[in-house]
Amino acid sequence: MERLPRYRLLTGPDDSTFCQRVSDALDLGYELYGGPAATFNGERVIVAQAILWTRDEPTPAA
Repeated sequence: MERLPRYRLLTGPDDSTFCQRVSDALDLGYELYGGPAATFNGERVIVAQAILWTRDEPTPAA
């Protein structure tokens, strides 16, 4: 069975979908790693948030 990586960098437009992706990862047991990053691509704000699996158990299934 394939598992999610211990470190992930979530990226996307700064919208409710991105916020939900981060929230879903936190609900799975990931922790935020550092602060968010934001940039403007000429059309919209793009954000990134690193997350880290710090538990001793395996990461969730992919």
